[in-house]
Amino acid sequence: MNRFLRSVRVVHVQREFVDQGENSFWAMAIEYMQMVPGSTHGASRKQAKVDYKALLSADDFAVFARLREWRKGAAAEEGVPVYTIFTNEQLAKIAEANVQTQADLAEIDGVGKSRIAKYADAVIEIVSPSTPVFQSKDSE
Repeated sequence: MNRFLRSVRVVHVQREFVDQGENSFWAMAIEYMQMVPGSTHGASRKQAKVDYKALLSADDFAVFARLREWRKGAAAEEGVPVYTIFTNEQLAKIAEANVQTQADLAEIDGVGKSRIAKYADAVIEIVSPSTPVFQSKDSE
């Protein structure tokens, strides 16, 4: 039953106790949708790791790597997980799009006004050629 439930998207569960004296039982009706192949649903499904080095050009991967280093430092300073700054997918799209303006950054899925306000200047500087990796305020 658990294997089946992991393979579908459960929409609704209805449970009823059928009282028939000594022959009482629980009846369950499960409304579900078939999963689309390749979709990720449920905590038990782990996303496949993406090899950004294989997906991105050498130049874009170099920018992606610099963005990840900056993100690591920014997350450490803020005391938050790295993915709350930007996800790897967002960083890859930023590198591919060669983001140069706040408007360019706003075009990336999931990047809203607050991320733009907080991080746009740093991201644009990193995407620009010949930019050093993120430095913490302590090292300045």
